[in-house]
Amino acid sequence: MRVACIGEAMIELSMNEAEAQVGVAGDTLNTAIYLKRAAPDIAVDYVTCLGDDPFSTKIMGFIAAQNIGCDNIRVITGKSPGLYAITTNEAGERAFTYWRNASAARQMFQVGEEYDFSILAPYDVVYLSGITMAILPQQVRLALMGWLQETGARVAYDSNYRPRLWEDATTARQITRALWSLADIALPSIDDEMALFEESAETVAARFAAGAAQGALKRGGLGPLSLGEAVDQTYAPAANVVDTTAAGDSFNGGYLGALLAGKSQQVALKAGHDCASRVVQYRGAIIPA
Repeated sequence: MRVACIGEAMIELSMNEAEAQVGVAGDTLNTAIYLKRAAPDIAVDYVTCLGDDPFSTKIMGFIAAQNIGCDNIRVITGKSPGLYAITTNEAGERAFTYWRNASAARQMFQVGEEYDFSILAPYDVVYLSGITMAILPQQVRLALMGWLQETGARVAYDSNYRPRLWEDATTARQITRALWSLADIALPSIDDEMALFEESAETVAARFAAGAAQGALKRGGLGPLSLGEAVDQTYAPAANVVDTTAAGDSFNGGYLGALLAGKSQQVALKAGHDCASRVVQYRGAIIPA
C-alpha cells in the first residue's frame, strides 16, 4: 500500500503569550504524519515543492524524520516555503496568520507551460485537501482533477476551507463539489462545509449522508458521523482542550491509518476520534510521538 499526501509544508509559529514555538506543519502533512504513526507498515510519501533556503532544509529534514517519503518533494532554486502563526483563545480555538503567497508549493506539477502528474501514478491512494487545491492556479486544479478522474488510485479528500486562499467563494464551491464527486473517501468538517456552502449543520449532514462515498463527517466534540455505512457508537470528548490546531488533520490520519490497514469503519472512526482527542490537548499541530 502506497499513499501520496499532496499539499504545502510550512514553518509554524505557535504563539504562547510573548513567545513563539517554531515547528513544521501543514494540513496534509499533519495527516501524513498521523497516518504513518497509526499504520507504520503503510508507505506514506509527501508531495510538494520547497526552496533551497535554510527553512526548506529544516522542513525536508523534519518530514524525513517522521518516516515520510521525500522522493517526490521537488526543490526549486530561489524559492522558499510559506509561514504561518497560530494564536488561540481561552477555549483553545485557534486563529491563523499566513505569509504564503510566494510559497514554492504553488508551483506543484508545473513544468514550464505543461502539467505533469506522473509522479502520482505509482500510488494506491492520493490524499489532498481544499488547501492543496486553493494554492494551485485554476488551470492546474482542473488538470489535476482530470488526471484523478482517470487514475486507478483511490482519492481521499478533505475540503478544509480557508476563504483567504481562494480567489472567490464561487470557485471554491465549484472545485469542492467536483472533488466530492471524485472522492472515494470523504473527510469533510461540518464547520467548513457550513461556511463554504452557507448551509445549516442539518443540511450538511443530510447532503453527505445521501452520498455514496465512504468516510466521516467531522463534528468536533460530538464525534464523527459515519458516511457510506451506518455506525452507531459514542465518542468521549477530549479531557482538556488546549489547542484545536490539526484536530481535523489528525482525525484524518488516524481514520485513514486504520481504514487502509484493513480495519472496519467502526474501528477507523474510533481511531480517528481518539487521535484527534489526544492532539487537541497539546499546543501546535504535531504532538510528541
